[in-house]
Amino acid sequence: MLEVPKPIMKETPSVAGKAQDQVVGKARRPVTARMLVSAIVLAIAIGAGVGAWTMFLRPIEVQVAAAERDVPVQVFGLGTVEARVTSRIGFKVSGVLVDLRADVGKRVAKGAVLARLDDREQSAQVARANAMVELADANLQRAAASVEKAQANFANAKSINERRQALLKNNNTSIEAAQTAQAAQDAALADVSLAQSDVLVAKANIGDAEAQRQLQSTMLEFYTLAAPYDAMVTARLKELGSALGAGEPVFTLIDPKTVWALAYVDESKAGKIAVGESAEIVLRSQPGRRFAGHVVRIQPESDRVNEERRVEIAFDTLPADLYLGEQAEAHITTVRLPQALLVPEAAITGLGNNQGTVWTVEDGYLEQRNVTLGHRLLDGRFEIAGGVPEHALVVTTLRSG
Repeated sequence: MLEVPKPIMKETPSVAGKAQDQVVGKARRPVTARMLVSAIVLAIAIGAGVGAWTMFLRPIEVQVAAAERDVPVQVFGLGTVEARVTSRIGFKVSGVLVDLRADVGKRVAKGAVLARLDDREQSAQVARANAMVELADANLQRAAASVEKAQANFANAKSINERRQALLKNNNTSIEAAQTAQAAQDAALADVSLAQSDVLVAKANIGDAEAQRQLQSTMLEFYTLAAPYDAMVTARLKELGSALGAGEPVFTLIDPKTVWALAYVDESKAGKIAVGESAEIVLRSQPGRRFAGHVVRIQPESDRVNEERRVEIAFDTLPADLYLGEQAEAHITTVRLPQALLVPEAAITGLGNNQGTVWTVEDGYLEQRNVTLGHRLLDGRFEIAGGVPEHALVVTTLRSG
């Protein structure tokens, strides 16, 4: 608070009456009455003097602006709390819902089971596929044994044929016996090749059985619904016993890490907003708290009706309780002033085109100055950008009179 002297105003005192009573042919008044009149006149004179000093000579009390440091210049946006990643999930197969393990508001980890369908028929298919794998393996073992048997028969037939051919050279056996031995060896060799082919077929059957088992096992997994990421359940759309079609949604999930405030900012003020700038978010349910955040996206399309730009602001630290759709106020910092002289709008006259007139205190007296205005803050104060002499103080509140 600063006191500024007023100019001195001259006054002409009025004559209250004659100072003394005249005694002309009359008796003198009593002394007490004369003293009372003098006291009244003196009181009136003192009161007039005090009133004149109070109205014209007492210094004026004014408030002046002081320079402030690190001043954030912000723009305001009003919007709602939203989530960038929202999923409506369901089963890939049809069936009857027999198990529900999540409800609205629950946070679930990636891979956690949320629901199950009746899978008895599919479980039987998996069991059958397992049996087919075992059968194919048994067939492979039998084919391998057949190869060993065929190879043994071939070795025996070859040995007999070699002896018969030796005897034939010495004319100790007939030509027919030698030919029969040769034919038996050739047949045994063919049996070896056939047995080896059966092994290849058995191995192929095992591969097919394994693939069928994998298919049926994968199909069985489709009867279990799991969380695709760390999520929060925002809606449960079906209840136990519901007959579901393939792809029919059962839950709505959001990724809490992608929760942000979608703010709508007047286009006339949104031009200086950039991705990465800091912001403060105020939730309607928690008006006394300010959550730190930053701009993560400026949507390329504005609202054509309301002429507002959509700005998405992420929370630096998520609130403990999230409510999608809750109203949120966003205060986005577009620039920080290292030092600024700020004056309320009420202290500026002739405001327009970044110009205005303010009162200043210069050498103890009030003066009016035309000034250049800079940024306007959300609280209605303007930055004085120029026009104030050095050592002059800008008045922020001037009392009438």
